[in-house]
Amino acid sequence: MEKPSFYHAIKIDYDKCIGCTHCMTVCPTQAIRVVKGKALLNPNRCIDCGECFRVCPTLAYSVMHDDMEELNKFKTRVALVPGVFFGQFPDQISIGQIHQAMKQLGFSHIYEIEGGVEVLKDAFNRMVTSQAYDKPIISSFCPSIVRLIQVRFPGLVGNIAPLIAPADIAAIYYRKMLDELGTDPKETGIFYITPCAAKIAAFKSPVGEEVSVLDGVINLNFLFNKVYHLIIQGNITNDDTALEIPLEIPDEKSIRWSLTNGEAKNISGRALCIDGIKNVIDFLEKIENEEVSNIDFLELRACDESCAGGILTAENRFLTVERLNKRARKHGQMIRENPALAATSFADKISYLRDRIVLPQKIEPRSIVLDEDMVKAMQKLKKSRELMCFLPAIDCGACGAPTCQALAEDIVSHKANLSHCIFMQRQMEKHNKLSNDHAFKIIEKVWGASRLDKDCYKKGAKYETN
Repeated sequence: MEKPSFYHAIKIDYDKCIGCTHCMTVCPTQAIRVVKGKALLNPNRCIDCGECFRVCPTLAYSVMHDDMEELNKFKTRVALVPGVFFGQFPDQISIGQIHQAMKQLGFSHIYEIEGGVEVLKDAFNRMVTSQAYDKPIISSFCPSIVRLIQVRFPGLVGNIAPLIAPADIAAIYYRKMLDELGTDPKETGIFYITPCAAKIAAFKSPVGEEVSVLDGVINLNFLFNKVYHLIIQGNITNDDTALEIPLEIPDEKSIRWSLTNGEAKNISGRALCIDGIKNVIDFLEKIENEEVSNIDFLELRACDESCAGGILTAENRFLTVERLNKRARKHGQMIRENPALAATSFADKISYLRDRIVLPQKIEPRSIVLDEDMVKAMQKLKKSRELMCFLPAIDCGACGAPTCQALAEDIVSHKANLSHCIFMQRQMEKHNKLSNDHAFKIIEKVWGASRLDKDCYKKGAKYETN
């Protein structure tokens, strides 16, 4: 029996879904099947990586996030902003303009989450030199990666760094800063502006924590469009240079933290960075099979170019990276010329946060097994391997499962039948074990009653419509 599912930010609009299998074939955890002509998501397998969102041709996938109306519950409304948010805007738009627009939209304070990552640099390097941790230590930065390991690589769960995310660190630290300024903590709401669905899911059902320290999570793309609209409409002036420097500014390395190689560059031992969910899976398989060794630290990110390539970003990821690198160099020069701009000393921040960044609960594996009873699971595994003797192993997806192996597992779990395979249907028909009518009904069960009807308006057909 499968464990209760994660919370998921990704939802399917079945009125838009056409059962095209694009999402099913790219899902890294085989969480999607096609049933009655619609994509069906297995919530226990989904890791909210957003690959289905990226490839859906009909925009049937959407991401649920908190409404801006949530801000009205609080007197002090803090936006925790990742650097990639600023990287969405053209160079001619200043940070000051962005800050002003965000304040017009209801935020009272803006703080970059990278302002709190110094403590992670210290923590990672202490873990790397310690004998108490399994190597390689795997960064917990990307929640999709954490969930991927829980689901597909449960044996590596112990390698995940038991540390909270930069957004949570920033929330803890900024609450302290506001408290010192006399702000009532009960009237303070802290909202993270997220570039991906996985961080929304992590807020709703955090791993290693009972509840999140955040009060809400807002879609980065949604907020970007609102801010950009205010600026291009001419409602924001560009004369408030003080807003370029909030309570403190992140340093050069911190600004690059959310980009590929942002963490690994700060590790004193042997550290590798891998981005893109397929690349990550390939590398984790090597780690699991002990094909590579002597690695101290792994920076793993689900998206290409890391957070710059998040599914909720608005701009081209390569332009975003270029802008952030430019800004990082600028901040580095500013701090070198005026060290006071880094308002809080590194030592003070480490002292306050060191014990607060450790996850209060152990990260547990959530592997998807064929049966909770190990004896039954082994029997089902043996049966699925026997079924693979008959299945063609061409992974065409016509059965509504992504691979022949997935179909075999569905069959032994009583979620599908061998006759769902169209090649097996031909064999059964040949030996008079399946009628043509029954075979057609099976196809309708997977692909819907009207899927094989003539339609000259579908993609690629004579009268294709946009």
